[in-house]
Amino acid sequence: MRELLRFHAKSEEQLSALLAKLNDDAELSEKLKGAADPDAAVALAKEAGFDVSKADWLKYQARQTLELSDAELEGVSGGYTYTCGYCTRAGCQ
Repeated sequence: MRELLRFHAKSEEQLSALLAKLNDDAELSEKLKGAADPDAAVALAKEAGFDVSKADWLKYQARQTLELSDAELEGVSGGYTYTCGYCTRAGCQ
């Protein structure tokens, strides 16, 4: 069990290092964005010298998908506004 936890921690460290590298390396960033699937993304990461697990890559992608930008968050927190199309009053029916 300890070996598994050590591997997972190492993989997360490698993922963090990869993500930091992506800020400086537009070419690698574009390659990863264009990866056909998680296996291809992990293979690209390994080619770049990072030992990232598929599980950690999938968790990263899930977090990116679930996180809302400030603009998106503002849009959903502001409530609901409806206009009928005939007037400009918000909430008209």
